[in-house]
Amino acid sequence: MRKKKKVPHNCAPRCPYCGAVSRLRSADGIYFDNSKEAMLYVCKNYPACDAYVRVHKGTTVPMGVPANWKLRKLRNEAHHYFDQLYKRGYMTKQDAYYWLADILCVPFSEAHIGYLGEYYCQKVIEESKKVLARHAGIRTGSCQGAAKGGKYHDTDRAAAAHC
Repeated sequence: MRKKKKVPHNCAPRCPYCGAVSRLRSADGIYFDNSKEAMLYVCKNYPACDAYVRVHKGTTVPMGVPANWKLRKLRNEAHHYFDQLYKRGYMTKQDAYYWLADILCVPFSEAHIGYLGEYYCQKVIEESKKVLARHAGIRTGSCQGAAKGGKYHDTDRAAAAHC
């Protein structure tokens, strides 16, 4: 038996809003500052339809599915909170993506914010904020109270054990 060859996902994606084919072009004129020379797949009907998606640097492979302004804003916010999980050292980057895969109920290879719609972006934001708040609680007063001989609540036991 021969193995199937993997087909790279570098075909021009269709716009999920109007169905038009996207065109690969420079982000000049779309990004305020395109000093990094980003390339985008932009809906053929741009600017009437403002859907686009960036490509991986030096390739024609899209970083997700084209999105309109509202969804791009949500994806940026989801990435902001999600990235804090590993940037603050609460998880490794790989563990954060495994966590994301669990939240989305998808395989690890499909855990990318660039493929999410509005509902799942909101879910990632919400769940990331929960983890960040839990870790912020561990680093605040709980350890100090234990060090001073103070009694702690049941919810603080894990925090004190962490100290």
